[in-house]
Amino acid sequence: MLDSLAALFSGSKIAALDIGTSSVKLAEIDMGARGPVLKKFAIYPLTEGMVTSGDITDIGAVSQSISALVKVAKCKRKNVAIALDGSSVIVKKISMPKMDDALVSEQIKWEAEQYIPFDINEISLDHHILKGRASAESMEVLLVAVKQEVLFRAIESVEMGGLKCSLADVAGFALANCFEANYGTSNEAVALLNIGAGVTNFVVVERGEVVFCRDLVVGGDYYTNEIAKIMSVNTGEAEALKISASLGQEAPEDVASIINGANEQVTDEIRNSFEFYAATSAGSPSISRFYVSGGSMYLPGLVEQISKAVGTPFEQLNPFQRVGYDSKTLSPDYISQIQSVCPVALGLAMRKLGDR
Repeated sequence: MLDSLAALFSGSKIAALDIGTSSVKLAEIDMGARGPVLKKFAIYPLTEGMVTSGDITDIGAVSQSISALVKVAKCKRKNVAIALDGSSVIVKKISMPKMDDALVSEQIKWEAEQYIPFDINEISLDHHILKGRASAESMEVLLVAVKQEVLFRAIESVEMGGLKCSLADVAGFALANCFEANYGTSNEAVALLNIGAGVTNFVVVERGEVVFCRDLVVGGDYYTNEIAKIMSVNTGEAEALKISASLGQEAPEDVASIINGANEQVTDEIRNSFEFYAATSAGSPSISRFYVSGGSMYLPGLVEQISKAVGTPFEQLNPFQRVGYDSKTLSPDYISQIQSVCPVALGLAMRKLGDR
């Protein structure tokens, strides 16, 4: 969606790397006769503390994991696209006087000083003009900023892992790319929720454009930490208890109670984002439904509680509704297993297909 956070590759195909809090994922997509086709997908786990709130804190360990992932996936492509999210990424919709597109890049630097809570000299800036939201006098623009140190650490991790970072995108935009590839565009406003371990991506898409994008620094790790704290166990044991409860397996009654309490906190965070969007989007259609993905969507009762709190129906995002996969290398069972955790990587991999 945005092209200047990192230089676009030229020529050879790329792979996508989605570096999350608990794992790093790799995807390769080719264009087939009937549209995009997933050729390879692999996941490699990350241990606690390697990535925090979307920020890579242990470059060496992450780069080793990337190198191991490349071997597991048997990936031959050296150029990769990465996704950025978390507290160091800011996406804000602003209104500007109408001007030629060529002038926006210069003007956006001055606008950023008003809206971005980071030192202007320590960020990388990008923007996207919302084509369907211009009037005779003004236009709306998505202003995107990321801390340079966060971007540089991500690029260094990739290159130490033996790859070349050719493109950097925002995770929420990659999620929207995956949604559009599978569901097309409509005049309705729909929300996308990708609930990960440490970050939840919240995106609103309208008429094929991202009109709102926010990352919430909350996810499945919050539940793990609450279980560890209340039950006086280590995080490994707490994670195992959380997974058992999520799978409907036997677990102490206290675990269910802790998950219910955590659901209330996470739901409040997400409801606040729904309400903020509504308050800042006068004249836009209300969110008609939301699509959910991410490994933490399976936490018992969470998505249902969110739906009730925001008064909006939901369904699970299907990243393979229109995107195909290579049945010679990927089985239907494996596709079912990765369905909830692959949308960002798939959307990122499709950037090379010229989607935006």
